[in-house]
Amino acid sequence: MPDPATRTMTACLPPAVVAAGPLRRAARLCAATVVLVAALPLYPVLLPASATWRTRLVKHWARLLLRAIGVTVRLTIDQGGGAGGGISAGALIVANHVSWLDPLVLAATVPARTLAGRELRRRPIVGALAAAGGTMFIDGEDAPAAVRAVARALRDGDTVIAFPEGAASRGVRTGAFRPAVFQAAIDADAVIRAAALRYYEGDAPSTRGSWACDDPITASLLRVVATRNLRAEVRVSAPLGPVPAGRPQQVRALLARSAESQVRAALA
Repeated sequence: MPDPATRTMTACLPPAVVAAGPLRRAARLCAATVVLVAALPLYPVLLPASATWRTRLVKHWARLLLRAIGVTVRLTIDQGGGAGGGISAGALIVANHVSWLDPLVLAATVPARTLAGRELRRRPIVGALAAAGGTMFIDGEDAPAAVRAVARALRDGDTVIAFPEGAASRGVRTGAFRPAVFQAAIDADAVIRAAALRYYEGDAPSTRGSWACDDPITASLLRVVATRNLRAEVRVSAPLGPVPAGRPQQVRALLARSAESQVRAALA
């Protein structure tokens, strides 16, 4: 009888376009373990470091980890940002949420701090590395405190990544963006940019990195390392226009809809 992880991996998502052989899978898992373990000694060094240094180091580390598990990354930035078409410091980047890979993919492309639930902080190894990398752990039940924390980070010049959908989808469609985090950008007078994430196997759209049913992260990881030619693409749209006048609740909702529309347009 196949084990539950195998049944979960095959029940909800299509098979890989090109599957990786057993030796490649084992090599990828070993490489990922080496990257994770090698990062642990950096923990006491990163904690007191400046946010700029931490996000830069995390960018290189995330690229190594993604490469270890067989994921390549491609970034496109639409014009309208900082010098050279880049992303100015102190921006709020809001993205669709497809997979547990999303924070790694964005960290590998955009030096920034990522929002995450406090439960991540309690996970062995991953929680410690996330904290060392500057992840902002927030209480989803205390939205005002989370907004204040994000606004403070934005005022300090930190770029912050948030996933306003709240939960990862299977990559089939983008959910509605919740407006709360947009208040932080309003309070900090920060630039807001939308980022669209999607995955490919060669030229074919892929859901291999997405959550399947209720599978654990281990099953999803095994599915990723078993896939060849898996590529993540990130497209960062031009900044949203000036914050319109109006009641705070209406303004937040309008900004959320505008950012969601940019993501949907980029994924169309």
